[in-house]
Amino acid sequence: MNYMNLTINCTKFQTMKKLLIFHPALAPYRIDQFNDLSKIFDLEVVFIFNNVWNHKFDQRNLTSQLEFKFSYLLTGICFKGRVFRFGILKKITNKNPDIILGYEYSFTTQYLILLKQLGFIKQKIGSTIDDSINICNNVQTKTRYIARKMTVKRLDVLVVLSNEVSLYYQNTFKVKQQQIIVSPILQNPERLRKYPEKLEQIAIKYSHKYFLSKKKVLLFVGRFIFEKGLTEFIQTIHHELLQQEEVLIIFVGDGKEKHSIENFVFENKLENQVLLPGRFEGIELYAWYLCASGFVLPSIYEPFGAVVNEALILGLCVLCSQFAGASGLIGKNGLIFNPLDKNDTINKFSLFVNSLIPISDIKLINKPSLMINNQNDFKREWEKIIYA
Repeated sequence: MNYMNLTINCTKFQTMKKLLIFHPALAPYRIDQFNDLSKIFDLEVVFIFNNVWNHKFDQRNLTSQLEFKFSYLLTGICFKGRVFRFGILKKITNKNPDIILGYEYSFTTQYLILLKQLGFIKQKIGSTIDDSINICNNVQTKTRYIARKMTVKRLDVLVVLSNEVSLYYQNTFKVKQQQIIVSPILQNPERLRKYPEKLEQIAIKYSHKYFLSKKKVLLFVGRFIFEKGLTEFIQTIHHELLQQEEVLIIFVGDGKEKHSIENFVFENKLENQVLLPGRFEGIELYAWYLCASGFVLPSIYEPFGAVVNEALILGLCVLCSQFAGASGLIGKNGLIFNPLDKNDTINKFSLFVNSLIPISDIKLINKPSLMINNQNDFKREWEKIIYA
C-alpha cells in the first residue's frame, strides 16, 4: 500500500468543506451531479421523500450507484402538497456542515432561514432553484411570487440551471454573481454509454418488434401529462405526419394523458405512425435512443428537461420547446420551437424530420455524444460556494 498517497487523500478529505443538501427525492438524472459534488465536498444528501412522487423509480438500483453518504427524513407535516420534515436541526447538528442547501422556496428552505435568523445555526445557507427563464418571468402562483421575493435576499447561495436565470436574479434581485452557482442537470456520458453491446442488443429487439428499419423515428421520453404538450403536439402536426409515411413518432412513458393520446391516434388513423410502447428505466430506456433518428420535447411548461441531455449524450439532435430550460443545450444540434404557435410548430417539425436519417445499422459508435465535457465549468461554479 502506498501510505504517502493515503495520507494525501486523507488530508484532502479532511480539508474538504462539508456540504449538506436537503433534496426532495432521488431521480436517475441527479446521480452524476451528486457524485461529482462528492469529489469537491464532504457531501451528505438528505432525501425528503423515498421516491419521486409522480414518477416512481427503482430506488434500489439508483442508490446502488451513489458514491456519497445519504439519508432520509420521512416523518413530518403535510399541507396542501407541501411538507415539513421533523429532524432537520438534528441532521445539521450531527453533520456540522459548512454549507446547507434547501430546495426551491420550500418549507425546508424557510426553516433554514428561520434557524439562522434565530441564531441556532451559523452556516451559509442556500437553495437549489430549478426554474427556467420562462418560469422566472411567469411565476405560477402569487404565493410563490411572494415566497421568492422574501427568500432570495436572505440566502447566501442560489443554485440555478442556466446563465439566463443567473442574470435574471442578478438584475431583478441584485444578487451578486459570486453568490449564484450555474449548474444545469447534466449526466455523465460515460455512464449512459457504458454498455454499448447490451444497448445495441436491446435496441435491435425494439427495432424488429416495431418495424423501425428504414423509418425516420422521432422519440419522446417522459410523463404523459398536460405540461408535456403531447396531445397538442400530435393534434398540430398530424396532417403533416400523415403525408410522410416514413416518419414514426414513439412516445415512451406513461401518465394520465395516455388515453387522450391513444384516442386521437385511433380517431385519426395514426396507429402505424404513433407508438406508445410503455414506460422503461435504465438501460432498457437508453436503448430507445439508439433506435431513434431524433428526439422531441414539446413541453409547454418545463423547468429543465433532463431528457434533452440524455438525447444529446446518445447522439440525437433535438426538436425542443422554447419553454424548456434545457433548450440552452441545443446549439447547432437541433431546432427550438414554440409549441403554443401552430405555424412555428408545423414549420420546425417539417424542417426537423426532413433532416433526419432513417434507421438502418444500429451501432452506438455511429451516434457519438453531442454533449461537450462540462467538468471544468462544474468545478469552477461549485467552488464559488466556498467563498460566497
